[in-house]
Amino acid sequence: MNSKIGLMMVFFCLAFVGVSHAQQGGGQKEPPTYAKLIKEMDVNDDGKLEESEVKGPLKDDFSKIDTDEDGYISEKEFEDAPKPSGKRK
Repeated sequence: MNSKIGLMMVFFCLAFVGVSHAQQGGGQKEPPTYAKLIKEMDVNDDGKLEESEVKGPLKDDFSKIDTDEDGYISEKEFEDAPKPSGKRK
């Protein structure tokens, strides 16, 4: 009987740790690459990111990132853009 209780305690402890870790996001998230953003956001498949396609920090700061003001975020503009600091809530 005691071994069953002990085994159940170990199981619940491991389950709790797993849930806690999942809620914390599982560690550091890798910043997206331009190629990944093109794949995820370029809905018209023209190989460019325009304001109507982007979301999140890119959309919020589109005019700051689009330094040549051509209506698109190029790979160079993306690489030169200031990186967000801290965690987003």
